[in-house]
Formats: sequence, structure tokens, C-alpha cells
Amino acid sequence: MSKHHKSSKKHKKPTKSANLVPDSAGLTPQVINKKQYEKELEKLQVELVKLQEWVQASGQRVVVIFEGRDTAGKGGSIRRIAEALNPRYCRVVALGVPSDRERSQWYFQRYVNQLPSAGEILLFDRSWYNRAGVEKVMGFCTEAEYEEFLFTCPQIERALVRSGIQVIKYWLSISDEEQERRFRARMTDPVKQWKLSPMDLEARAHWVDYAEAKDEMLLHTDIAEAPWFVVDAEDKKTARLNLISHLLAQIPYEDLPTQEFVLSDRQKRAYQRPPIEDQNWVPKRFIVS
Repeated sequence: MSKHHKSSKKHKKPTKSANLVPDSAGLTPQVINKKQYEKELEKLQVELVKLQEWVQASGQRVVVIFEGRDTAGKGGSIRRIAEALNPRYCRVVALGVPSDRERSQWYFQRYVNQLPSAGEILLFDRSWYNRAGVEKVMGFCTEAEYEEFLFTCPQIERALVRSGIQVIKYWLSISDEEQERRFRARMTDPVKQWKLSPMDLEARAHWVDYAEAKDEMLLHTDIAEAPWFVVDAEDKKTARLNLISHLLAQIPYEDLPTQEFVLSDRQKRAYQRPPIEDQNWVPKRFIVS
């Protein structure tokens, strides 16, 4: 009997963290318009800056994993987080197809190489969970490799947490209909067509296979030390606000004293600027009033 099947007997069913947050969570959702969305996002981004300052000052190490189907909004959520933060201490990692050398290594090795140092926040745009999703469904790994992953992954994450790394995992959930709508929008948008690949389009034909793989993934890797949190991502803006506000609640942080800035006096001495005709200026095609 495989390790996968042995472990499944002892493994409990997914915890509540692996289900869509019900209305009974005690929250009454606030309905807001687009203008209010921008204001709420800005407020959350200010808090993200405070969080990052605390993580940096306290030497914490944080890993946030973003998983979900194609077009679920992983990249957009990550951008709204990262754009407010100091890139020296917040890294976004989106690894491509493994090289021949990486394929010959321990599966987790190329991900372990990316783990944060003290004071860093790492955002994984897809992660080691590729093995439980696309690799499983599309046949890029053997059944033995897949079962080994389900057996080993919880142990790896527990080891990371014991070492002082906080691991936070999000699954962005969308419906079949919403994914199709977003795919069709990308197909006609020249700015977003680069996001489409033959693999993305082929994956549509395996919707149920991916759903079953996701269920197995949550079943075997939703652990107390690093639970899964599922985000209703049917609306991108709603998902971003809910995800970021939830993320802020996962890492206790304190407001640090505000740094005071003093603008020094401008240097004063004779200076003659070269003729502007001697420089190559960009043509002024636009003026924003």
C-alpha cells in the first residue's frame, strides 16, 4: 500500500479553514463601490507597510503561497500587496518550468532555495503545490512522485514552521463560468494575451480533474501549522480586499515609531546648466492637465 493511502487513513477531513468562509463567521459584508474600493485598498496597503516594518524590525520570516486555477487572480492580488512594500524585503517568486538540472534534484530543492531570510516576506505565485495540481493532472509526474509529495509536503511545512518561518496558504476559488469569461476577455485583450498559454487552454478540458486534485491537496496538506484559507475570488476586487485584510490578521504586528525626515538645505554655489540643445530630450507628446 502506498504512503499516500496509509496517511489518508489517519488524516482528518479538511478543517474549516479549507472551506469558503460562511456568512456565519459573524461578519456582515460591507458593500462598496469602485471609488470606495480604492480607498479601502489604500488603507490596507498602509497597514501592509506597517506589517513589513514590523517583520523587518523583529527579524521574522514569512512565506505566503498563492494557488488557484488559471485566471483566479493570484497575480493581481500579489501585485496589490507587493506594490506598497519595499522590494528589498518583499520578494515575489514565480518559478517557471524546471530545468533538466532541477528535474534531477530533490523536488522541493528549488523552492527551498527561495525561502526568506530574517526580515523578509516571500510571495509565491504558485509554489511546490504544482505537483498536486498541474503535474498530477497533466501527467508531468508519476503516481509515485505524486503520492510521495502528499506524504512529504506536510512534514516539510511543519519543519519550516518549527524553524521560525510562518507559512500562510491561500487558494483563490472561481467558478467554471467566471473562468471562461476571464479566458475570453484575455483572448481579445492584446495587453493580457501573454497570460494565455496552450497549457492554460488545455487545462479547461480537465476542469473536473483539477477539482478532484484540489480536493485531495486540501485533504492531505491542510495542517494546523499551515492551514489552507480559501478566498472567494469570483470578483477580483472583492477577493483582494478580503485576502489582504485576512493576511494582516495572520501576523501580529505593532506600529513602530514613525521615522522623522528632515530635508537638508539645497547646496548653494554657482552652477551653469549646459544648453538644453546639447541633450537628447524625449519628445513631449502629452501634457496631463
